[in-house]
Amino acid sequence: MAALKKNKVILVIIDGLKYQTAIEQCGFLEALVESKKARRMKMIAVLPTLSAPIYETLHTGVQPIHHGITSNDNLRKSNCDNIFSIAKTGGLVTAAAAHSFFSTLYNEDPYIPIRDQEVNDPDKPIQHGRFYSEKGYSSYNISLPSEHDLMNQGSMLVDRYKPNYLMIHSCSCDSIGHQYGGNSVEYSKQAWQVNDQLAQNIPFWMDQGYRVLVTSDHGFTESGNHGGSSEVERWTPYYDIGHPNPGIGSEEVSQLSVAPSILSILGLSIPKKMNAPLIDK
Repeated sequence: MAALKKNKVILVIIDGLKYQTAIEQCGFLEALVESKKARRMKMIAVLPTLSAPIYETLHTGVQPIHHGITSNDNLRKSNCDNIFSIAKTGGLVTAAAAHSFFSTLYNEDPYIPIRDQEVNDPDKPIQHGRFYSEKGYSSYNISLPSEHDLMNQGSMLVDRYKPNYLMIHSCSCDSIGHQYGGNSVEYSKQAWQVNDQLAQNIPFWMDQGYRVLVTSDHGFTESGNHGGSSEVERWTPYYDIGHPNPGIGSEEVSQLSVAPSILSILGLSIPKKMNAPLIDK
C-alpha cells in the first residue's frame, strides 16, 4: 500500500474526559475554537464505554462487538487493520506515548516492560513507543507519567523521529474520575491540568506542521463509573486543530469515523470495514 501524500497527524486521547468538563475546563482548546483555529464537535462513544474496547475502535473504525475486544479484561493483540499497521505498510513513521494497553494491542502481547516500555523498531506497527502502566499503586489517584512528562515525551518523539502519525494517551482524568467521581473538584482540576500541558505543547506541534486531534474514550458518572450507555458516559469532546472549517460543529460525530478520517488526512487507503462517514476534512 503506497501513501498518496505524507501529511502529519497527532491524536491525543484524554482518557475519561467527558464532554461538558472539556468545555468548562479546557480553556486553551476552547480558545483555539473561539479564534477559528480549531473545530469542536460532540462525539458519541461506542458501547461498552470502556477503555480497551474504545482504543481499538478509535484505531480500527469497528464496533467492539465486531472487533471482539469487549472488556478491559480480554485485552489481546488486534486482529484488525488499524491506523498503525496501515501507516507502517504505507511507508509512514508511527509513534506513541501511551498506556501499555496500546503496546499490547498493536505491538506485543503480552506487554513485558523490560522489552516493551521503550521501543524503536521500524518493523513494528508502533515504531517509536514510550509506554507506561499504573501497576504498583494502591489507589487510582496517581497516574504515570505526569502530564508534564507525558506531553514532553510526545514533543520529544516529534522532534527526534518526526512521525507521520503520533498518538498520545493521557490516563490522569480517568484515574481521578474513578477515585473522586466525574462531578468532583478533583476531576475538574485534573482536566484543567491536562489542558494546561496541551497549551504548552500544541503550539510546537502546530509549528511542526501537525494536524492535532484531541478526544476522549468515554465520560464519567458522578459515582466514578463508566461502561454503560448514559449520555454522560457516551458524550465525548472532539477537537480538530487545523480543520478547514473551524468553529463549533452542529452535528454529532461517531468514534467509528476517527480511524478512516485520520487515514484520509494521512493520504492512505481506507479499508472497506472502516465504512463510517469521514469527519468532514
